[in-house]
Amino acid sequence: MASATVLVGTQFGDEGKGKLVDYLSDKYDIVVRYQGGANAGHTICFDNKTVVLHLIPSGIFNKDCVCVIGNGVVIDPNALLDEIKKVEDLGYDVRGRLFISHNAHLIMPYHKQLDSLSESCLSGEQKIGTTGRGIGPSYEDKFARCGVRVVDLLNAKVLEEKLRDNIAAKNKLFKNIYEKDEIDVDAMVREYAEFDKIIDPFVTNTQLYLNRKIREGKTVLLEGAQGCLLDVDHGTYPYVTSSNPTSGGACTGSGVAPNHIGKVIGVCKAYTTRVGNGAFPTELDDEVGESLGRIGHEFGATTGRKRRCGWIDLVALRYSLTISGVTELALTKLDVLDTFGEIKVCTSYMLDGKEIHDFPTEHQTLSRVTPVYKSLPGWNGSNAHAKSFDDMHENARDYVTFLEDALGVPVTFISVGPGRDETVFK
Repeated sequence: MASATVLVGTQFGDEGKGKLVDYLSDKYDIVVRYQGGANAGHTICFDNKTVVLHLIPSGIFNKDCVCVIGNGVVIDPNALLDEIKKVEDLGYDVRGRLFISHNAHLIMPYHKQLDSLSESCLSGEQKIGTTGRGIGPSYEDKFARCGVRVVDLLNAKVLEEKLRDNIAAKNKLFKNIYEKDEIDVDAMVREYAEFDKIIDPFVTNTQLYLNRKIREGKTVLLEGAQGCLLDVDHGTYPYVTSSNPTSGGACTGSGVAPNHIGKVIGVCKAYTTRVGNGAFPTELDDEVGESLGRIGHEFGATTGRKRRCGWIDLVALRYSLTISGVTELALTKLDVLDTFGEIKVCTSYMLDGKEIHDFPTEHQTLSRVTPVYKSLPGWNGSNAHAKSFDDMHENARDYVTFLEDALGVPVTFISVGPGRDETVFK
């Protein structure tokens, strides 16, 4: 019997996945983060607190939930230790509730340096808009088969050999290409030997752990970071992340087989945002776009960068739902639209004088499309009071129903405010 659920972002990330995982975590035994790194910020609001997590799964604030950082994640040791301390300072036990895959790769200091240096060498539209957190270079080493994994921390000799080999290669780049100082190998070896002492209790063969728990009847929620349109294989390449946020990435990033997955929940905002560069058909460079950003507090949880804002894009959404096999939708930040008298929905694109309904992922084509909009009336009021779909304003209900009909997927969860309880189930 399928006992795992995948939760994916269906846009360019920042859809509000953290709130949904936090809300659903009391219905699952285990929450797993399956890809990405500390470049993703999942914001959770509860008990008059706002907490941003980057690596630890968003179910950590449910004390009965076990959290797993899967093998598909790249881990910044310092960011992880800071996050563990943050959670413990809030009164939540981590030991015995957090497990880290022994096969997860580490983000090393030289990855961060290379990330920033390579981006700084690009100009204009060539810039990807990376967070500079070392994610891409860490995945590069992973697929070049020279990455440092968590399991390497458990063998001092292996760790030192890998670090010395990697740093020797990286120092050639720093010195000869970027004209920067070389890295002190001995200092890094000592630093990561200390990190091993702290992280050792959390390290587990999570692939075997998860499959064993599934056989015992436990339920698993697989949490993605970023969004489908940033998938390195299926997104708007090259303006993408370095991993697979789509539902297929949940299997490779956790070790949970596809036959265990029963449903895929797609999370989307009631409008669209994007951080960094890349084509964005519904972007609004006007007062409406500014209002969406201001009301929605659209600043990156990780970098603080201002997000680009625009109307919801059903062409892009239909594509995301298809490639991830989304079975139901969670609509977030509907409250941001509360004061708009008119709300627009992109239903198709115009390209070279022809109307198209399929999403072109290649940047050169996507940057030339013009959105075709349908206008819907706003509701000019808050739905924060609503406890059911019928309690919501009529025009708000009509907006949700229009999206369901256009996308062919039911909306089962509607966020009408940032708090845990400001949620409507349909």
